[in-house]
Amino acid sequence: MTRHRIRVKPGSRKGPLVEFGADGMLTVWVRERAIEGGANDGVVAALAEHWGVPTRDVRIVAGHVARIKTVEIDD
Repeated sequence: MTRHRIRVKPGSRKGPLVEFGADGMLTVWVRERAIEGGANDGVVAALAEHWGVPTRDVRIVAGHVARIKTVEIDD
């Protein structure tokens, strides 16, 4: 199990896209807006595809309502 701090860009036309930023933090662009957890669902789906794991193996453990989140990925 690994933890990552990520930066989320909800409502983006670029998304879904996952890249490392200049500061070393993973940035996730998603099309879903931050309404009723839609962006969080998009983040989980984008990260699962990025790491090639099922969505059930990706969890947001901190920052549910913030743009900076901590996620856990089961290896």
